[in-house]
Amino acid sequence: MFKRIMAVVMGVILMVTVCATGLCWVTLRNQQISARLEDLTKEAREIAFLAAQNKTSALGIILTGDTGLSPYLGWKAEQVYKDYGAYILVVDRRGRVMDNMNLTSAADPDFAASLNGQEISQALVKVLGGEEISLKAMVDGNPMFTVGVPFVQNDMVLGAVLIQTPAQVIEGGAGPLVTQVALVSLLAIALAAIGLFAYVRRIMRPLNELTKASRTMADGDFNVRVHPDRATPEITALSEAFNTMADKLSEVESSRREFVANVSHELRSPITSISGFVQGMEDGTIPPEEHPKYLALVGDETRRLSKLIGDLLALSRLERDDVALEMSEFDMDEMLRRAIIRRVNDLEQKKMEVECRFLADPCMVQADSDRIEQVVSNLVDNAIKFCGQYGKLTLETRWEGAECVVTVADDGAGIDEKDLPHVFDRFYTVDKAHTAGKGTGLGLSIVKQILLQHGHDITVESVKGEGTRFAFQLDR
Repeated sequence: MFKRIMAVVMGVILMVTVCATGLCWVTLRNQQISARLEDLTKEAREIAFLAAQNKTSALGIILTGDTGLSPYLGWKAEQVYKDYGAYILVVDRRGRVMDNMNLTSAADPDFAASLNGQEISQALVKVLGGEEISLKAMVDGNPMFTVGVPFVQNDMVLGAVLIQTPAQVIEGGAGPLVTQVALVSLLAIALAAIGLFAYVRRIMRPLNELTKASRTMADGDFNVRVHPDRATPEITALSEAFNTMADKLSEVESSRREFVANVSHELRSPITSISGFVQGMEDGTIPPEEHPKYLALVGDETRRLSKLIGDLLALSRLERDDVALEMSEFDMDEMLRRAIIRRVNDLEQKKMEVECRFLADPCMVQADSDRIEQVVSNLVDNAIKFCGQYGKLTLETRWEGAECVVTVADDGAGIDEKDLPHVFDRFYTVDKAHTAGKGTGLGLSIVKQILLQHGHDITVESVKGEGTRFAFQLDR
């Protein structure tokens, strides 16, 4: 992965470097041409200055090699010719024209033949008008640079100096520039590669750690964690998300193991009792006259085992994502009344008082009636179970906006504050000393799961010694 990333990024760097090098080359090349053209213009200005200092009659010696009257001016013109291979033309106001055509023709006949008298005349008109010119033009199909400078004395234009040279003289000499640009480009690529290698290596270190931790977690070790590397905000967020996921998976694994242990314990208890009683009757340890008594115990344990398995299956079905609700409209008050009627014997046995706080009109709700009936049945059973003699059970319905709030309350023993956060956990039972063997610890888990399927939750409030109050909502 590291090599692939390096290859891709290096390819991008190479492309960017090539483009930047090309742009740099064009820019430097243009600057070089402009500088050489400016140098040629300066040479023309110097010739014009020297010409302005001489008498007009002395102009003829400038380009002839006879430097008796003006040695420096002649030498300067000769140097410009040698440096640029240029055609030099000096014209004064009297119409006298002096040039180095003979030297130019002898040295470069093709260049001399390409000189265009019309182009030269047009350029001279501009220069004699007091304008400096510096331009590149195509003369008879040949690229050529032309510079022109007027020479002035006492604010009067006395004449003009015109220099023409082939374009390759100005544009040539790019060899050193190519070498410099290439060296700079190679240095830039090398520095970018070194910096990229260090940066990607720093990025890959936490990613490799994450990969290693993921493989460890895939092998079943959910205690592995990664250090939140601060290389980039994205890597930091990824590391923190991984640790959060590991925490959640660790909790799930812990819950799974606890669930398996609880199921094993709950199943073992009735099976052990049934096995012990049956074996005692088979080997004669339990006398025949006591068989009915122990058969009744076996029946109780069998029903307890059956209820546990039924609750486990119900909870498993409820936790499936593809379980559909069979929605219908029904009267919530009537469902609560039926739940009380079904438990009337238990209520009379404990001599409990029942208070129903219902609205005058029917309380019609939209829900899965069979599952909500299971919710009501479990809550009423819990309330009766934890109420003592002469206790009170309160059932209430009321409207809050578009939702019906259902409350089941008792004045029993209440739930300890430390137990409240866990009452909806599977197999969690409160006040175990008083309830051992009387419940599976799955009833409230089933209640919560059913209500979550309906898009609602259930709340519990309890004060130790004063009672417990469960409340949930259903849509109108």
